[in-house]
Amino acid sequence: MVKAADMMIARRADTRARADFATWKMIAKLNGASSLSAEAQNFLASYKALLKDMSEDEATEATIRSMYKTYYAEMGGIGKPPDVRPAPSEPKTEPKTDNVTAFRRPAARLARPAAFAGVSPNGKQQLPVALIFACLVVVYVGIRMLWR
Repeated sequence: MVKAADMMIARRADTRARADFATWKMIAKLNGASSLSAEAQNFLASYKALLKDMSEDEATEATIRSMYKTYYAEMGGIGKPPDVRPAPSEPKTEPKTDNVTAFRRPAARLARPAAFAGVSPNGKQQLPVALIFACLVVVYVGIRMLWR
């Protein structure tokens, strides 16, 4: 029976193995494999050896399983690592052309009638900016006159 703690360790080890492998594989494609750790270089060498015998997907999964077992032991997992099944991926199919949604233009907005130009959308009358400015000038001048 697998304990909950071991299952949590297993999930973390699997996630780390998948992330590390993807990173190492990309670094190797960019000719930077010499900068990787010895452990990473060993896993990449075993991956290249597996590629000679099986497909790329199978070699990738086999390498990740090997990394997972190593990480599981490093993280403190006890005994044989439990099976952690990856989420099933959708089958690769040819792209369909009938699933395209046609673009529709949004409905044109109606222009406001000239009679309602001073009315806000919620129905209240708006003050013109010039009137507000004139009121501020009157208040300012009034305050200046009082202070003299």
